[in-house]
Amino acid sequence: MNLAKMMKQAQELQGKMASMQEELALSEIEGSSGGGMVTALMSGKHELKRLTIDPSLVTPDDTEVLEDLIVAAVNDARVRVEAHVKEEMSKVTGGLNLPAGLNLPF
Repeated sequence: MNLAKMMKQAQELQGKMASMQEELALSEIEGSSGGGMVTALMSGKHELKRLTIDPSLVTPDDTEVLEDLIVAAVNDARVRVEAHVKEEMSKVTGGLNLPAGLNLPF
């Protein structure tokens, strides 16, 4: 493979990565806990956009359960975002296995 062809492929991949990053920033993925009583909406860039709590969970006497459900919902959203990013990355790279520590695109 000649250098010019490799450079062209690298530029194409870079363009696809930039496009994917823009799409991921606009994507919204929901995680939940407590059977949907707490939901967390997160962007593809791991930014928490919205947190919804069923009013029946809001009791001043027992905040520990609510706190645990919030953490669980946010973590569920994070895991789902990571899976979505991995899936989108695979589409862009054509299944090319990049080094584990590369942490693309973010």
